[in-house]
Amino acid sequence: MLTAVVTRGAAIEVRFVAAEDGEDHGGELMSYEESKDFCEFPYETLEEYEANAEPAHPCQAGPSPLAVEAKELAWGAGAFIVLAVLMRWWLFPAVKKGMDARYAHIREGHERADTARAAARAEVSEYESALANVKAEANERVDAARHTLETERTARLAEVNAAIAEKRDAAIAETDAARQAVQADVAAAAADVTARTIELATGRAPDPTAVRGAVDQLMSTGVSS
Repeated sequence: MLTAVVTRGAAIEVRFVAAEDGEDHGGELMSYEESKDFCEFPYETLEEYEANAEPAHPCQAGPSPLAVEAKELAWGAGAFIVLAVLMRWWLFPAVKKGMDARYAHIREGHERADTARAAARAEVSEYESALANVKAEANERVDAARHTLETERTARLAEVNAAIAEKRDAAIAETDAARQAVQADVAAAAADVTARTIELATGRAPDPTAVRGAVDQLMSTGVSS
């Protein structure tokens, strides 16, 4: 018959020995010290061993993998309660305070941007109004300068035209005087030539007045035609 012997130490060692090689416990209960070396889950105290150990089951039953120990449940509940308290009275207020501060900072930035935008629009409106006034004033000055220039040009043209007319009338008068003087000289010369011709042709000197009248009449007729 083989007997399983479990030895605990740095590592768990399991070996099988024959009944004649090992100690034959039979139906006897092993000692508390032997159970500590034999069992994988030995009893922690001698009183528990004497109260619960049996010859067929000298070892303590192992824990169930699905059962939750009370101390683990207590530690988990305590950690959850501590975390909930910290979240309620410290973490959540700090996070909420930070979020409120960030929201206020963002809102303040938006308000500053809106204020700057409104100020820029007002400045643009003022600039456009000033530019329109400057353009209107410039147009008025240009119109006034154009009107002044036109008036001065008209006056100057009138003066020039008057001077030209005066000079033209003077030239015409001088020309008429010169023409009349030349005509008188020409008429006198023609009268002399005519009288001399008649005298040579007839042998008698004609009347100078009659010859001059005929020459003047002939020259007047030639000039009129």
